[in-house]
Amino acid sequence: MAAHTENEITIAAPLDLVWDMTNDIQNWPRLFSEYASVEVLHRDGHRTTFRLTMYPDDQGRVWSWVSERVADRMTRTVWAHRVETGPFEYMKIRWEYTETPHGTRMDWIQDFTMKPDAPVDDAGMTEIINRNSREQMALIRDRIERAAGERRSAAVLTD
Repeated sequence: MAAHTENEITIAAPLDLVWDMTNDIQNWPRLFSEYASVEVLHRDGHRTTFRLTMYPDDQGRVWSWVSERVADRMTRTVWAHRVETGPFEYMKIRWEYTETPHGTRMDWIQDFTMKPDAPVDDAGMTEIINRNSREQMALIRDRIERAAGERRSAAVLTD
C-alpha cells in the first residue's frame, strides 16, 4: 500500500528568496533543525546527489541516507527520491512553489511505502512526516521571513 502526504505553508517573502534558501542544500543544517550535516556527492546541472545525516533520535540512533534531487526553477518544482531507501521501499518527494498575494506558498508532497520490517508502518510514518513537515516548514518560514526582513532593512539603509 502506498502512503501520501501533502503539507503547505505560505512564507511572506519573494519567490526568488524562498527558492534560493530552500534549494541551497549545503545550507540545510542551518535551515532545518533536524539535519546535522549534508554532503554533496555529485552535481550535474540541476541534479544533485547528496547524503543527509540527522541528529540522533530519542534512542540515540543516527539516520542517514542518500537522495537525488532535481530542481527546475522554470516550473518552480523540485523532484527528489531516496537512493538509499533505508526503512522505505521507496520515497518520492515533490516541492512546489507558488507566488501568492501574501508571499510564496511552498508545498511538500511525499509518496512512499515502508518496508515490512521497518520500525513503523505506512500509517505511522504518515503521522510522523505530517507532524515533522509542519514543524520544519514553520521553522523555515520564520528563518526566511527573518532573512527577507534583513534584506529590506539593508535596502532601506543603502537608499
